[in-house]
Amino acid sequence: MSTTTKDESEPVADLNPRSTTYEFLGPPGAFLISFGVPFMTYLLYFGCSEESGGCPPPLQSVPDRFVEALSDKTFWASLWDTEASLIYMGWYAFCVVAWAVLPGDWVEGVTMRTGEKKKYKINAFSTFLFAMGISCGYIVRNGPESFTFLYQKWIGFVTASLVMSLVQAFYVYASSYRTGALLALGGNSGNFIYDWYIGRELNPSIGSFDIKSFNELRPGLILWVLVNMSMVCEQAARRGGFANVTDSIWVVLAFQTWYVADALYNEPAILTTMDITTDGFGFMLAVGDLTWVPFVYSLQARYLVFKPVELGPLRTAGILAFNLLGYYIFRDANGEKNDFRNGRNPKNLKYFTTSTGSKLLTSGWWGRSRHPNYFGDLLMAFAWSLPTGFDTPITYFYVVYFAVLLIHRQRRDDENCEKKYGKDWETYKKLVPYRIIPYVY
Repeated sequence: MSTTTKDESEPVADLNPRSTTYEFLGPPGAFLISFGVPFMTYLLYFGCSEESGGCPPPLQSVPDRFVEALSDKTFWASLWDTEASLIYMGWYAFCVVAWAVLPGDWVEGVTMRTGEKKKYKINAFSTFLFAMGISCGYIVRNGPESFTFLYQKWIGFVTASLVMSLVQAFYVYASSYRTGALLALGGNSGNFIYDWYIGRELNPSIGSFDIKSFNELRPGLILWVLVNMSMVCEQAARRGGFANVTDSIWVVLAFQTWYVADALYNEPAILTTMDITTDGFGFMLAVGDLTWVPFVYSLQARYLVFKPVELGPLRTAGILAFNLLGYYIFRDANGEKNDFRNGRNPKNLKYFTTSTGSKLLTSGWWGRSRHPNYFGDLLMAFAWSLPTGFDTPITYFYVVYFAVLLIHRQRRDDENCEKKYGKDWETYKKLVPYRIIPYVY
């Protein structure tokens, strides 16, 4: 199956120029984040778990326990779990096989600098349904106790995902030096640490298998739902069955499963995102996709295993309404954008035409802010944390992190648009002054 088509009208110049600017404070920032992300993933477990004694554990005990752990060989050995690693490898292999075997359309991405359009196999939603069918059938047949291993072997799975991230990051960096590789414009600085972190090659592939788009949606995102299911099973095993599982953890499972299913169902939409069109694939995306998403985003469900919360009908309804509001804004805004990009304008939205002929929406959701979909995302993020109550701020870490992430993306998008549109971008900002939250930011 050919994975690229070429538009001969596209000019071909110097395809891989040297990167002249840095993000994330350059090599020092890349170095710190490369250690900081794994450290924070472990910290969110040891700072919020039964094993550590609470969420957070008694603060007066933290310094002594931290120093003791660093010098304890048993602690370091406990980070590795061979059984968890084998299961994780089996899960990743399952996703690869499902990608290869399950039917799916081949869809073209955007035109690259070579004039080519890469083709992507679209079957992430089928993979999700397949995985859910197998998992649910296994739980029904063997009971909730049989699916608690993700909770019981949490640290082992985190470590396995980190190893996979590191292996992939080194592999794609090394392979980016082969003849003919198309590099990311921001990942060819010549500094090993920075390029390894940010991603040197734009679309690393093995034959027709595109590593970046595969990792973006399949192994980590679907695993996030499986992790949440394991948390529900752990609570069910402790409380005497699914009938006694708290409404709060069901709400978290429902919200986040719907979010994942929606992303997978709309898989072609990622082909126009910056992750796919602009960013290279390095440790940043590898660890984000494979470790951060399944093992940090599931913090709320894991907390509710050992700190169960009963919401009751009224609070459940209120949180549900809040999440639906966020989802409506997120989906309706993305719908407006996707329709407009594909030459459709069913709402007769107003737009601003730049000197280069590009059209920028100035009404509908995109007239209220320049990134209204981010606003919907933030509302949903807050709704996912509300079921945990307010006994600890740690379960709201995701909201804070996500806000920082989206603001960084918004600023990066604005910088790129300013370079692309010049003075027209200043005119557009006057027409749409708010960046994410209408009338606030």
